[in-house]
Amino acid sequence: MNINSVVALVTGAASGLGRATAARIARNGGRVVVVDLPGALTEEKKQTLLDSHPEYNGDNVLFVGADVTNEADVTAALDSAEKKFSTNVNVAVNCAGIAIASKTLSKKGAHSLDSFTQVLNVNVAGSFNIIRLCAERMALSDGFGEDKNRGVIVNTASVAAYDGQIGQAAYAASKGAIVGMTLPIARDLAPNGIRVCSIAPGLFLTPMLEGLPETVKNHLGSQVPYPSRLGNPDEYAQLVEHIVVNPMLNGEVIRLDGAIRMPPK
Repeated sequence: MNINSVVALVTGAASGLGRATAARIARNGGRVVVVDLPGALTEEKKQTLLDSHPEYNGDNVLFVGADVTNEADVTAALDSAEKKFSTNVNVAVNCAGIAIASKTLSKKGAHSLDSFTQVLNVNVAGSFNIIRLCAERMALSDGFGEDKNRGVIVNTASVAAYDGQIGQAAYAASKGAIVGMTLPIARDLAPNGIRVCSIAPGLFLTPMLEGLPETVKNHLGSQVPYPSRLGNPDEYAQLVEHIVVNPMLNGEVIRLDGAIRMPPK
């Protein structure tokens, strides 16, 4: 699938990895549905995105405020995309997610079950909601090329799925679930001509880290064997682009981490 034939729905696309991915697709000739929570896509914030990304224009971008865990919201986003672009989405990139830091047992007591469940709901159920509803639309396509590729889905896991640190039980569990469901979903959707891969990023310069002092960011970057720095979100976006255009990438989870293996804390 060529990037200039892509109609991509990208979640968490108002910032971080999602923002870089949506912008890269638009810059290379694709069309994008920028999905994030309504509070992250106010009129003012939409204008900020337009001003900072000249690759966006009225013809190639659609901003949609939606909760990825809400079926009606996601369905409405897909309907809006079809109306604007006169075709269904053929790429979905799951970047929306949340993280908390809480030990299983601390001086404050046992880990909150509500917060644990919330992380799983957003990161796992939210991703699956996007997958299932996008796949349903993708399956209606005639397909591209000799392989009749009808769509590509890219999920965001994390190195925490493998190297979860102290206080990351909820986050690591959610990202481990993304890793675990990648292959069975790829097998489920293979008869429909839809490919599914996941990326497990290491330490990237996303909003979660951008607010840290420079000395702390440099320290974190120095833990990466090579290159010894924090990842650039566009490097994540480059891998998304490669997954989209390489027809043999399917059912795989790719670590994108500079060879880091996270210590306990």
